[in-house]
Amino acid sequence: YEDAKKYLDNQSWDRAILTYKALQTRYPFGRYTEQSMLDLSYAHFKAREPESALSTLNRFIRTYPTHPNVDYAYYLKGLVNFEENMDFLERMMPNRVHDRDQSAARDAFNDFNELIRRFPESRYVADARQRMVFLRNNLAAYEVAVANYYMRRKAYIAAANRARFALENYPGTPQNADALVVMHKAYTELSLPDLADGAMEVLELNYPDNYYVQGRKKKRSWSDRLWPFD
Repeated sequence: YEDAKKYLDNQSWDRAILTYKALQTRYPFGRYTEQSMLDLSYAHFKAREPESALSTLNRFIRTYPTHPNVDYAYYLKGLVNFEENMDFLERMMPNRVHDRDQSAARDAFNDFNELIRRFPESRYVADARQRMVFLRNNLAAYEVAVANYYMRRKAYIAAANRARFALENYPGTPQNADALVVMHKAYTELSLPDLADGAMEVLELNYPDNYYVQGRKKKRSWSDRLWPFD
């Protein structure tokens, strides 16, 4: 165990993994087994082996559900999935994170949420909450990006449904205004004026400075000058 810990501290991830595995094989019920599983999971995580990390963490949680450090296992699961959602290019261009599949982001969000639900006093809760805010905004942006893709393809029903999904599942995110814009455009194209007007009313009430709202106001003011009788 001391050898494995030394490799881990020196960031020799491959050697740490091999040594921790040897420890668990030779002493499957030894006093270092439990902690070595957590350390092995971390080594897999740092070695960019997410599947092995998650497998080891899930086994730890099933085997030692009352372990004093089980909250760390839930937190590390969230980190593994969080990092899986971020590759090098995305770190350089974080505004592009939402362009890829979001299954890992959803898993990370659920992992952090489970940590907070089960261990509200854990030392890892504060960081987990911060990451959940990022993930929530990212997931909302992804849904809006998909909705805009459907708009470009003139699949207006799919666009409206995707935008409504973003509003219902990720309320209060910065992307809500964009989702309402998509809904207004899609319902207008579908000749559903009541639904289009409803989306616009919500947009105007909650986001009066939005570019789309301001643009429509300018159009209305121009027409008002042509027909000033109300």
